[in-house]
Amino acid sequence: MERSVICQVQKEDTVLPSKQGLVKKSSPTKPRSRNIFKALFCCLRAQNAPQPPPCQDHLLQTEENGSVAKIPGTCLLPEVTLQDQGKVCVVIDLDETLVHSSFKPISNADFIVPVEIEGTTHQVYVLKRPHVDEFLRRMGELFECVLFTASLAKYADPVTDLLDKHGVFRVRLFRESCVFHQGCYVKDLSRLGRDLGRTLILDNSPASYIFHPENAVPVVSWFDDLEDVELLNLIPVFEELSQAENVYTGLAHLRTP
Repeated sequence: MERSVICQVQKEDTVLPSKQGLVKKSSPTKPRSRNIFKALFCCLRAQNAPQPPPCQDHLLQTEENGSVAKIPGTCLLPEVTLQDQGKVCVVIDLDETLVHSSFKPISNADFIVPVEIEGTTHQVYVLKRPHVDEFLRRMGELFECVLFTASLAKYADPVTDLLDKHGVFRVRLFRESCVFHQGCYVKDLSRLGRDLGRTLILDNSPASYIFHPENAVPVVSWFDDLEDVELLNLIPVFEELSQAENVYTGLAHLRTP
């Protein structure tokens, strides 16, 4: 049985408070055609939630002030720029979090991106999630933003070129930066070179952050609901988290009834 799916992993309902109340997180399931194009997208279905592999521990070292220092050649992110000094780092997913893409024609597609597969150019039809422009603009003001997708760069890079018109993402990370663990592409936050206490991940797939669930802000998967307000409701949540000295205590506070 083919195990790859287009960036959607069935998950249990979770709840994250927003300034307007509780934002319910539940993943709708939609049928998918099975073909070679799915290899472009993410991610594989998770098995059990494992712990980070021990071999990642040597990638980071701690300075005297408690911050995480970058070891040359080992971390996925470059040194923090002056523009982002003191900001929390937020890792943001692409597919079913910010956009939904399809190889089937979509009449109201926001972008049509040509992608070459096995010598043939195919058109990818991309829908932007409602309020994504406002959401990204605000995130760029508050955080050091990193795009991290388990999709291939040949698809995700041109989509991000069109989506990120204000240059919010300082760095883009693709499938090769993931850890393939127990049949799943995992985004291992310990490899970024940032203090985990000052790092968040926004992703619709729990499989993507199974190494660091305590750093996650879950978001419901999006396909085509034009009335969706998930990103709009998350803006005040992230505004509060941007002020937190430690993301663990900040998230705990938000989750407290």
